[in-house]
Amino acid sequence: MTRLVAVVDHGMGNLRSVSQALLHAAAGSDCRVVVTARPDEVLAAERVVLPGQGAMRDCMRELQRSGLQDAVLQASRNRPLLGVCVGMQMLLEHSEEQDTPGLGLVPGRVIKFRLEGRRQSDGSHFKLPQMGWNQVRQRAAHPLWSDVPDDSWFYFLHSYYAKPSDECHSAAQSDYGGSFTCAVARDNIFATQFHPEKSATHGLTLYRNFLAWMP
Repeated sequence: MTRLVAVVDHGMGNLRSVSQALLHAAAGSDCRVVVTARPDEVLAAERVVLPGQGAMRDCMRELQRSGLQDAVLQASRNRPLLGVCVGMQMLLEHSEEQDTPGLGLVPGRVIKFRLEGRRQSDGSHFKLPQMGWNQVRQRAAHPLWSDVPDDSWFYFLHSYYAKPSDECHSAAQSDYGGSFTCAVARDNIFATQFHPEKSATHGLTLYRNFLAWMP
């Protein structure tokens, strides 16, 4: 029986890269990956991926305008849900970026890096957004980290990051002028600030783990 994986198309996500990486990860399995703007397809899917890029306020507005918000919330109750980049930030309660409410699926808020006056080890100033590769330190065992070595490198592009209210929801941390949460996990929800689809072998492994995950 084919298992449907829905990539939510609310008009603000890196859809092609995410869907292509999922298709690669799904090769040889019974998963069928679809990019969809239809709430009924999201509700019919066995698992859901929520990408996002740009400003969180725009992402939240388009998710609601498209009619997909309720479908994502309903799916989040009992199906594996993976958030990517701003898709991760949307899962929290609130972002200080333009004072934007989120979906409230993970308690916490999204805050901006405060790097004024700080310098990197080579003497250069920290820049925003953080753009490029950084190491990810796993904070607890999780099925999505299977076969992903601790301190692996992943690709980031962001100026804001998640700060969960409860540290138990921080699945991984990275460092950019200080330690910050770069992945969150709660029950059937997992999300990353970094882009697995741009992170070579380890990113594909994470997607493959998501497709097999049975929370």
